[in-house]
Amino acid sequence: MGNLIKAAVGDAILTSLFVFVAPIMRVFTAILASFLGFQARSLIGRFITTIQATVLVLIFSMIGKLLGGASFNPSTTVSFYAAGLTPGTSLISMAVQFPAQAVGGAGGAKAILQLMPEKYEQFVKGPSLKVDVKIGAIAEALFTFSLCFSLLWVMLKGPKNLILQIWLVKVATVGLSIVGSGYTGPSMNPANAFGWAYVNNWHNTWVLITGTIPGSSSLCIGLVL
Repeated sequence: MGNLIKAAVGDAILTSLFVFVAPIMRVFTAILASFLGFQARSLIGRFITTIQATVLVLIFSMIGKLLGGASFNPSTTVSFYAAGLTPGTSLISMAVQFPAQAVGGAGGAKAILQLMPEKYEQFVKGPSLKVDVKIGAIAEALFTFSLCFSLLWVMLKGPKNLILQIWLVKVATVGLSIVGSGYTGPSMNPANAFGWAYVNNWHNTWVLITGTIPGSSSLCIGLVL
């Protein structure tokens, strides 16, 4: 029980840090792209985003190891568990970790809302439902399916270099974010979605996103293996 509680605390801490840092990364992308003479949403801006995201995930991977294998995305946790890549994970441990990640997401969102300078508040936003609930549910499931499929394919059949693996996954993530921006954000991370839905009181959004992602993420296992 002690190890389970420790893992849950680690997940809450790592998730809160992820949700807190994500908007800051968007600010850095805008500043750096502007300095180079490009728009944040240009191809160069997107490339800057993938580089930053790769570095961020590398750092978070190291922090996660220090926290005993902590994670900040329930969708990938489910995928790894279904693929048999995390022997130490069980249904019981996930039942404890997922609520902890949700709490961490809410804490990270609330903290960045309080601390971000006013001139950068436009970058402080999370995923939200922009279409009909049914369309949004299908879209979010497909985007999460695609993300988890890409992640597992890169890990199991892709290059062996860790940095290149992370960069390829981030390229896929940025691409999915661009396509899904008009639907649900997209989130592709229930803890992140819950955090922003909680602080903004978006009840339909967190029910939609946190309800569809775990199930859709596990569908990609058969296609990858």
